[in-house]
Amino acid sequence: MAAHFDRRLRKAAVTTTVAAVAVAALSASQAPNVTADGNGRQTTADNAPTSDASSQESATGNSPYYTDLPPLDSPSPAPTIGTPSSRGPSEAGIPATVLDAYKKAEAELLQSKPGCNLPWQLLAAIGKVESGQARGGRVDADGTTIGKIIGPQLDGNGFALIKDTDNGVYDGNSSYDNAVGPMQFIPSTWAWAARDGNGDGKADPNNVYDAALAAGHYLCRNNWDLSDQGDLASAILSYNNSQDYLSTVLSWLEHYRKGTHEIPDGTGSLPGSRSDGTGYGSGSGSSTGASVGSTGPRTPGTGSPSPKPSPHKPSQPDKPTSPGTESPSPKPPTDPEPPAETPGPTPTDTVDHLENAGATGLTAMAGDTFTQKISTRAETEDGKAVGKVRIRFTVVGDTDAAFTGGEKVAAVATDASGVAVAPALKAGEKTGGFTVRATVIGRSVKALDHKATVTERVADALESITDTTLTCTPGGEFADRVEVKATRKGEAADKVAVTATLVKSVLDPTENDKGPYFKDADDKPVRTLTGLKTDAKGLLKLPELYADDTEGTYVLRLTTAGGAVRDITLNVAEAEPAPDPSEDPATEPEA
Repeated sequence: MAAHFDRRLRKAAVTTTVAAVAVAALSASQAPNVTADGNGRQTTADNAPTSDASSQESATGNSPYYTDLPPLDSPSPAPTIGTPSSRGPSEAGIPATVLDAYKKAEAELLQSKPGCNLPWQLLAAIGKVESGQARGGRVDADGTTIGKIIGPQLDGNGFALIKDTDNGVYDGNSSYDNAVGPMQFIPSTWAWAARDGNGDGKADPNNVYDAALAAGHYLCRNNWDLSDQGDLASAILSYNNSQDYLSTVLSWLEHYRKGTHEIPDGTGSLPGSRSDGTGYGSGSGSSTGASVGSTGPRTPGTGSPSPKPSPHKPSQPDKPTSPGTESPSPKPPTDPEPPAETPGPTPTDTVDHLENAGATGLTAMAGDTFTQKISTRAETEDGKAVGKVRIRFTVVGDTDAAFTGGEKVAAVATDASGVAVAPALKAGEKTGGFTVRATVIGRSVKALDHKATVTERVADALESITDTTLTCTPGGEFADRVEVKATRKGEAADKVAVTATLVKSVLDPTENDKGPYFKDADDKPVRTLTGLKTDAKGLLKLPELYADDTEGTYVLRLTTAGGAVRDITLNVAEAEPAPDPSEDPATEPEA
């Protein structure tokens, strides 16, 4: 133990020396709100955002990551003193397929979540520290990694404790979870963050296109604007809850913003040091030892786990030595390793069932936000509240309703009273019922379904913009088109469905079989129109109206959901003849 401690001290001393030399140069290229500490690492300012999120609330489960920093902005970037791993040589660039995945993800997020302002350089920074850009770009033509990238099992021994959530589907481990793929998602996060980035019909955490797009959506949740330094820091900390992680990612983000270039797949350099104290050595990304195995750290340059030290054996009595030879120096006794502690049950382990903790039968009009939020209470078998448990809320069914930010899934931790409150739920345009399903992350407990309903948009009044009486000659076309405005509580009611029917009379709403009519796509007469909707200002202009040869007075009735009704009178009559000037008494000659 003492010898091991001495080696750590010597290594730290050398690293500190190298970093101290680098501080001045580093400070010139820091990311905003970032300073350099005495060890040459970038750190956030005192008022920087922090996170108290648990490991299950992060994308990676707070798994280990590469700690190498970008090269210094110097004509001679390689350090001249210290260990080679303290700072690598100048950045070799980003493998072509990996870079393409980052840029495609940025483009997709620009369309789907423009307010997020996600830069592809942020994905590149995270990809660098999570997997060394997919182990130097070891991917096939579709972007799938050649061999899975699997982090150490999160069994609580030096890492977070996250028991299996995917039955080993992604990480091959049915006891504990492992971070998976080039962006190192834990299975419980991938279950809701997964995206199909390359359009092959499936979402694979081992595919760099899928993983990059999922990471982009993950970083853009909670309505974060990544052009804001506070939101940027919060998003990065949610990915891996560590100030050192935040500093490292910000360093690479700033580095890539200054410029990088594309290199062939499989030729990228691999970082050398990780936050768990293991190092894999720099070199080509083609090395199979570049990954972290599911059974523990791998030895550099091999695909096998590091050999475990042999158990200490008691020393044997010294044997007599031959004249002229020296006895070997006795080895100092080593301190016995303390026995590993068996982790006790986590709060998640104690959950027996879920109960509804809020309103039932939630209803909202299309396009509106539900006034009440869904909440769930986690309880033990005897009904006691369980705090600090992750609840996943999933929108299920044929609906376009979603949580704030457009996400269909949200993960929320229970509070001290055992209650998790889902984010605000916004109704889409599809009407009807759907379900919000609550499940416990990391434990097989019966799901709790919350029912919700979206009703159609309504208006309580229809105002005629055109005249309420229109006239046409038999067999002709009405000169003016009917236009109305729908309102609700005095405000314009947009996207409200309107039905227009030519009825027999004010007292008889039956569809008329003669008189005015609309035309369908085949120019055939129709006297009822459905599927009409008001615009953003609540306005609706109907198609042209025509008249057959039957004279008379007719009624066009417009109705909306919510009970608003407006009748328009239509007169079909022969035009009155123009007066004959010869019959005008004023023009007759005097006698």
